[in-house]
Amino acid sequence: MEPTAAVKALAALAHESRLATFRLLVQAGPSGLAASRIAEALGIPASSLSFHLKELSHAGLVTSRQDGRYLFYAAQYDAMNALLGFLTENCCGGAPCSVAEPADAAGCGC
Repeated sequence: MEPTAAVKALAALAHESRLATFRLLVQAGPSGLAASRIAEALGIPASSLSFHLKELSHAGLVTSRQDGRYLFYAAQYDAMNALLGFLTENCCGGAPCSVAEPADAAGCGC
């Protein structure tokens, strides 16, 4: 993933409603959800949700498809995985990125 695309995706996710929407779509799987179900599940007005879905779509994080009267949205897993790969690329110079918990956090002086 190019840095410009990563910035666009991160900017799209940098809003509580868009992040919640994207997480719900990731959980829903490849078939996605109807916009009305997303609005109902998250308690977001349809007009606001439409704006947020447009932002996620422009960032390449979701796709939409018409099915009869309903518009379905689904997470773009390739884009999500590319963003995660971009964020962790060369993480810790190739060493494992997990951090061990300190034995005594209270005594660390932070």
